[in-house]
Amino acid sequence: MIARHLISESIIPLKTSDTGNIALRWMDEYKVSHLPIVNGDNYLGLISEKDILDQNNYDDPIGNHNLGLSKSYVTEHQHIYEVIELFEKSSLSLIPVVDNHQKYVGVITLQKLLSYFSSSFSVNNPGGVIVLEMSQKDYSLTEIANIVESNNAKVLSCFLGNHSNSTLIEVILKISTNEIEPILQTFTRYNYIVKATFGENNDNEDLKEHYDSLMNYLNI
Repeated sequence: MIARHLISESIIPLKTSDTGNIALRWMDEYKVSHLPIVNGDNYLGLISEKDILDQNNYDDPIGNHNLGLSKSYVTEHQHIYEVIELFEKSSLSLIPVVDNHQKYVGVITLQKLLSYFSSSFSVNNPGGVIVLEMSQKDYSLTEIANIVESNNAKVLSCFLGNHSNSTLIEVILKISTNEIEPILQTFTRYNYIVKATFGENNDNEDLKEHYDSLMNYLNI
């Protein structure tokens, strides 16, 4: 998956002749706090809600003001992981996409990115979730998948999470069945640490509530 496949078609970029009032109205309509500014098809930068609110007159064209525009962007052929990295580093509500000649192509919104993960990583598929904890050197997706498949199930998706200042990782598995108890018993037999589960006969209601809230948020 590359950046141009994630572009949101609904967001229109600002022109330097647009006023601050127009920018604020569009930000409210699109539910974002940033918008790209273009001159023709040339990408000039991102303007933030704060930039506009700092102006003395919202009726003035935004091009009349000396704005310190953010130059953040990705090119249309960059991988989705690079898009995620920029979102994390920049705390932006959207990221502009340009071509190899710095021409504006579109924007990727955080909502669009989450929607992609929701559809691509089996978030909405029925099944249970198992969270394992282990050292990085002990991680073997092949062995984990074999354990799941030995219990007549499949690994639908797998995420890895790192602990800060630690060699431990969390392995978050989406399994093709809610009947995860036999799988948990096999993991225990192979000395895996099961940190949390979400599925049938789950006693950890607090964790399940957090998981359900996350799934509802991703289901956009």
